[in-house]
Amino acid sequence: MIEEVCSIELPVGERLIINKNRITGKNPKKKRLVIVTGIHGDEFEGQYICYEMVRRLTKKQEKLTGTVDVYPALNPLGLDVASHKVPKLEMDLNRMFPGNKNGTAMERVAAAIVEDISGADMCLDMHASNSFVREIPQVRLNEDFAEKMLPFAKLLNADMVWTNATATVHESTLAHSMNMLGVPSMVVEMGVGNRIDRVYGNQVVEGIFHLMEELGMWEGEVGEIQYPVISTDGEVDFIRSKMTGVFLPAIAHNHYVRKGDKLGEIVSPLEGKVLDEIRVERSGLVFTLREYPFVREGALLARILMGIEEE
Repeated sequence: MIEEVCSIELPVGERLIINKNRITGKNPKKKRLVIVTGIHGDEFEGQYICYEMVRRLTKKQEKLTGTVDVYPALNPLGLDVASHKVPKLEMDLNRMFPGNKNGTAMERVAAAIVEDISGADMCLDMHASNSFVREIPQVRLNEDFAEKMLPFAKLLNADMVWTNATATVHESTLAHSMNMLGVPSMVVEMGVGNRIDRVYGNQVVEGIFHLMEELGMWEGEVGEIQYPVISTDGEVDFIRSKMTGVFLPAIAHNHYVRKGDKLGEIVSPLEGKVLDEIRVERSGLVFTLREYPFVREGALLARILMGIEEE
């Protein structure tokens, strides 16, 4: 059932409307899972996950015990024009939670979203990377809630779980706000901005059904899942460009590299020469890799997870 979460009048005579799809099964009040995405308008991986979840749940609704709320577009204005922030206002909605009922228009929107999600038994916040780097499917946890959330994160069929104090989940995000309000919440990130990778999406959807089974919400069949590698603060190496030029990777994404392996080159199209050859200083798994070729000095090229062995 399509329900309106909030509606705000805009200066141009239009309205900003946020909807959700509520899918109920047997004992709808037993457990409630929330799936949200579209906070950033240039991240589309969550759109496919919402589509697949609604499609599969409505096809076998008799197997559902409880309620699943799907919020595909928390920033519909941004999605309209593929804008990371709220257009014109240049505000990042995911830095405005938990919002303010008496504040600006977007603060009221944030407050309405929080109020509508409150009381849920689990919240999954789906994100993609930006248009510059590609991420393997991963769950990001704030260390303040990691002990409680890690058993659930392991069920989501992600390649890794990244637990970090500051770099993964900021205090003004939806996930952090919901955790503070007593709704167990996790951030799932995968892929690259402005794209949909259906392989990644299907991988995470299988994980969500495993999570639902664990929560006692799903009585249907579930597929095979993998268990992720776990990262904590200090185990991730950030590799940044020392030059301005074009990055040509020499390895594949989601690939194990050893110390001394060639990660790629920075080249100059004008001069026809290699400006810098990047080699790995420590062994590990490449879980983030530059997608957009042009780089400036200091641009992120890769993130490598340390402390794991090659399979």
